Amino acid sequence: MTEATPLTAPAMPKEISVETPFQRLVRKFVANRIALGGLIVFALIALAAILAPLIAPQNPYDLAALDIMDGTIPPGGEAFSGGTYWLGTDEQGRDMLSAILYGLRISIGVGVGSTAIALVIGLAMGLFAAYSGGWRDALVMRLVDLQLGFPPILIALILLAILGRGVDKVMIALVALQWAYYARTVRGNALVERRKEYIEAARCLGLPYARVVFGHLMPNCLPPLIVVATMQVAHAIALEATLSFLGVGVPVTEPSLGMLIANGFDFMMSGRYWVSFFPGVTLLVTVVSINLVGDHLRDILNPRLQK
Repeated sequence: MTEATPLTAPAMPKEISVETPFQRLVRKFVANRIALGGLIVFALIALAAILAPLIAPQNPYDLAALDIMDGTIPPGGEAFSGGTYWLGTDEQGRDMLSAILYGLRISIGVGVGSTAIALVIGLAMGLFAAYSGGWRDALVMRLVDLQLGFPPILIALILLAILGRGVDKVMIALVALQWAYYARTVRGNALVERRKEYIEAARCLGLPYARVVFGHLMPNCLPPLIVVATMQVAHAIALEATLSFLGVGVPVTEPSLGMLIANGFDFMMSGRYWVSFFPGVTLLVTVVSINLVGDHLRDILNPRLQK
């Protein structure tokens, strides 16, 4: 009699973790310290702008809170009524730290708001042109080529000369400048996706036009738009500051970073550098941090740029 060998339980298969595209995007983004640092810096700047009414030492729009005796105090100087102005004051006695925090609210709000509206318009126009084809596609692309053929600052100046000054007017001008970039990007990707099997299958099944375009075609055209939108936010913030610096952007009663830089430009040669210097540094850090995020997103979402 031979001894029976004991039965052993079969080995359980190891679980295979499947990484979703979003998880892969987050992992690659976090691995880059420069891009992660840019995102953290911009998040802190945006959070400071949102909480400006709570953390700002002074309301720069409240005339009752301003004191002409505190005008042009250098950074770290003592106020006439007590307290310290860490970034100094302008000629009206406005605390520059408070003015920068409130100015960030307008600059970031205009940049993000105009980019979001232009993204929706450009996405719809690009999908419509690519899916419809024919004379509709040609008409949309001729409009895109016509707009992109002129310098953006020139178009913005013309529009604001017609519309006038104001935050809403600046947003309209920036939307009119940006939608063409999204329309061209979406159309290029949609033309490639439209010829694939899943789109042909959806059309053969008789699915409605809106469901094919927005349910199947649009999700596959969104990744490139993330990069373009990130870059355009920084571009819109810088362009708004340029328009306000030239005196055709937001009014003086609602100063943005560009308006703050313009207000202190005349005092640069007299040694009162802080009136323009600190808003300029804030604008530079904000734009650079957004561009760092956009550059790394482009590297992640574009396989040709990956090592």
